[in-house]
Amino acid sequence: MLVEMLLIDAFFFHRNKMWWFMAVVCLIQAITNSEELIKKRNMNPETFMNISQLICYEGYPSEEYEVLTEDGYYLRINRIPYGRGKPTDKGPKPAVLLQHGLFGQGTNWIENLANNSLGFMLADAGYDVWIGNSRGTTWSQRHQKFSVAQEEFWDFSFHEMGKYDLQAMINFILQETGQKQLYYIGYSQGGSMGFIAFSSMPQLAQKVKMFFALAPAVTVGHTKSPIVRMLLMPEEDLLGKKEFCWWGKTMREFAAKICCYDLPNRLCANAFFFAGGFNEKNINMSRMDVYTGHFPDETSIKNILHWAQVELLKSFNILPFILSLELSDYKDMTVPTAVWSGGEDWMVDPKDIDMLLPLITNLVYHKNISDWNHWDFTWGLDAAERVYSEIIKLLSNCRAVPLQGAQYSP
Repeated sequence: MLVEMLLIDAFFFHRNKMWWFMAVVCLIQAITNSEELIKKRNMNPETFMNISQLICYEGYPSEEYEVLTEDGYYLRINRIPYGRGKPTDKGPKPAVLLQHGLFGQGTNWIENLANNSLGFMLADAGYDVWIGNSRGTTWSQRHQKFSVAQEEFWDFSFHEMGKYDLQAMINFILQETGQKQLYYIGYSQGGSMGFIAFSSMPQLAQKVKMFFALAPAVTVGHTKSPIVRMLLMPEEDLLGKKEFCWWGKTMREFAAKICCYDLPNRLCANAFFFAGGFNEKNINMSRMDVYTGHFPDETSIKNILHWAQVELLKSFNILPFILSLELSDYKDMTVPTAVWSGGEDWMVDPKDIDMLLPLITNLVYHKNISDWNHWDFTWGLDAAERVYSEIIKLLSNCRAVPLQGAQYSP
């Protein structure tokens, strides 16, 4: 508990020094735990791989594209067109778009072993898998007019991600595949992007056959995460108007390396638990360097400020941003929607999910997993069994039977 309290102090002291502070704590504890500290795990070869490299490393086909949004952002989008060991299986397949959460990137869908990563499982199940990267992340830092050094580049929040990013990606995928509809899976902020897009743009919603929302961050008024609450108390004058970055590439590499040692490995895990909730038994400790090597990624300060307003107002009803979206708009969203939530999720509290569910007109499925935290949806050891297999069954059922107005249990 002392380490967690010190980590909070470190956040207040300087947000970019979190992992440096953790390293110092590790060294101090090493005085009495030197044997434990020097026990080192071999670093996973995937630790610093990009998305295409991760896909190829597991033996899957990889394609990479750049999509231009209406407001000038270039987004990197990755594709796994078919499953591993199925080079002859290249016919048309249903397209699925996976969208990461806040501080995440596309790697989050493929960071576990192939039999426990949703991106790979979908490809093996016969789907054409597309992986999105939101504006501002490592792989989507280009604009027609602005560089990342300019304030104008970072003038966006998750509202623009839902309105522009998602629309551009969906239209590109459908054009590339020649299909009329696709399936959308959004995690955390990726879920909120879906609700924004499909409730405010009916024409876009018609292009989505089914929406899968994993721990969707729509309201965060009941969040228990101390780290998230600290993030939701910023002042623009203090933070500035550009990017919000926990640490640069050098610090991220350093963090991943120290997480290979036994003692820091547990501290790295506790940092994640302290942010998203505890479920120690369900994380692969041997993959901690892979997770840390890709997370957290960058976003805009405006995005953080926007989430702070959502927390303050407990809804999207009134915001000092140019928004027309209200929670009641979700009642106009006709896309068949399935929702999964975690009982131990400190970021997206079950109470916030309870506020959301009655507003979803075409809710076809909801499951709350009582012992799951926020990270279990992408990194959980039992994710394949408890969620991913259900998603694949729902996809199969949706292909065979229309889900409009129906209720379905995998």
